Amino acid sequence: MKCSVAIYGAQMVAVRVYFALKKLYPDVRTEVFLVSSQAGNPSSIDGIPVMEFKEFHRRDMRILIAAPDVHHSEVAAALEKRDFTNYQCIDSKAEAELLKAFYGEEGRFCPLASYSLGPAETAGNAENIENIEHTKGVPLNIAVYMSKFYKDRPLKSAYELPAWVHPIQAGAALTESRIADILDNEGEHISMKNPNYSELTASYWAGKHGTADYLGLYHYRRILDVTGEDLRRIGANDIDVILPYPSMHCPDIREHRKRYLKDADWEAMLLALKELEPAYGEALPKLFQGQYFYNFNMLIAKREIYRQYCDWMFPILARTEELSVPKGSERKDRYIGYLGESLTTLFFLYHEKDFKIAHTGCLMLI
Repeated sequence: MKCSVAIYGAQMVAVRVYFALKKLYPDVRTEVFLVSSQAGNPSSIDGIPVMEFKEFHRRDMRILIAAPDVHHSEVAAALEKRDFTNYQCIDSKAEAELLKAFYGEEGRFCPLASYSLGPAETAGNAENIENIEHTKGVPLNIAVYMSKFYKDRPLKSAYELPAWVHPIQAGAALTESRIADILDNEGEHISMKNPNYSELTASYWAGKHGTADYLGLYHYRRILDVTGEDLRRIGANDIDVILPYPSMHCPDIREHRKRYLKDADWEAMLLALKELEPAYGEALPKLFQGQYFYNFNMLIAKREIYRQYCDWMFPILARTEELSVPKGSERKDRYIGYLGESLTTLFFLYHEKDFKIAHTGCLMLI
């Protein structure tokens, strides 16, 4: 049965939900994208108009709230204030399920959940696996570092994280306050660069000092949807890398750069690539003509791959700082962190056929 919906949102989450619905449910037609303000938003997405909510009057049409989870209650309140009650919140868990189905049909960006648990291993007999560090025949020696900053806003809800997720204080060199047992200013580090690098100072530390078989990075508000059963999948299938499902940009991923980066900073990064990694620099234009982009600087990978990625990326970022005007040492605008997302995308798209990569959802903690 055909029906029409409106999607509240016009950025990353909304675009992903839209393309997933378009492919998976062809009878569901998106008529409009709704936003609180047109400022900073596109005028259309894939030919569908973006409209300010105050101009929308179709109370009979179902509205899908496709924005970051933290904004759902605010958007729902705005809808109900105008007597819009036919709405549904697409939280990060629901979005992950959509993307799993979408990418499963795409045949690319393979979902982690599509891998088997291994011979004679089923969900029913994997008791207490969340608390098991090693299981016979399956390597589960994993350490994922959750980046936290001393000025982070507190979460409204409490979450129980598995034992293999370790909070790390990013930017620890910038303050005497301590919010985690692991600090990113111990040993070889770039902790003082946190105002530009954001969570990447924790990623640098993990690449230099992490010793587990698998290393990874989370953010205090964002984690990958990896369960204890998924750890079995990783080991049983010898998976090299776990990444979040890529976001989809319209018309291509240059849209991300234009939103978050200055042209001069992008050109500085391209020059750094040309100097240090010319093969990647030559590959970038073609790879970035696509829609798919890895956000958040989050991943889990075998230790040798994680270190290869870090050893490749951080010299490029350091050289970009030198080439930037003003130089990175004179700034505190997180631009290096955004460039890190672009380099993460470049690295793993470039090596898409070299590594065994699985994908999973990104869950938002609120």
